[in-house]
Amino acid sequence: MTPAESELDRVLAAIRSCRHCIETPRGRPLPHDPRPVLRVTTTARLAVCSQAPGTRVHRSGTPFTDASGDRLRDWMRISPQEFYDDSRVAIVPMGFCFPGQDAKGADLPPRRECSSLWHAQLFAALPQIELILAVGSYAQRWHMTAPGSSLQETMLAWREHLDAAARPCVLPLPHPSWRNNAWLRKNPWFERDLLPVLRQEVRGLLDDPCRS
Repeated sequence: MTPAESELDRVLAAIRSCRHCIETPRGRPLPHDPRPVLRVTTTARLAVCSQAPGTRVHRSGTPFTDASGDRLRDWMRISPQEFYDDSRVAIVPMGFCFPGQDAKGADLPPRRECSSLWHAQLFAALPQIELILAVGSYAQRWHMTAPGSSLQETMLAWREHLDAAARPCVLPLPHPSWRNNAWLRKNPWFERDLLPVLRQEVRGLLDDPCRS
């Protein structure tokens, strides 16, 4: 095992045994036992960074096993086999565990404990990441140095964010949930202009994972 693999294993072991959201929570404790869902290796150069697992993912332990995942993979134009190949694609939500639901049955925001406790350590152990797909506003606020004040503002400046000097590169995306169908209809440039660039960037990393 290389030193990089050993350090990543250390961080992952700490994340998977974490109980801060139950024992020392920020706000109400997590309403169920923690089940962190993330996929990382020391070789993946593409990272999908999203919000938090939902109910189905909490049960299965596999991220994006729903219609949102189907749409995201279509945006990226990759197969499920490629998407779940953790040697090439890392999947790191802002909240590692399903946060529970509100009184109306909607998923709660990602637990704040995860980003403050673990994200800096985790990404320090992933220096090989070249491109982060920041899916949704929670991921955009953490991974981007200057996101817009709204999803719309951030998305309209997507090219500026992608071409920024900071590394890794960050490409913002709306969440692929059906709840964003209206936004997608109002912003046809997303499919026309952004998706071809997204697919080119993704394919370049998957077909040539050792590119510099």
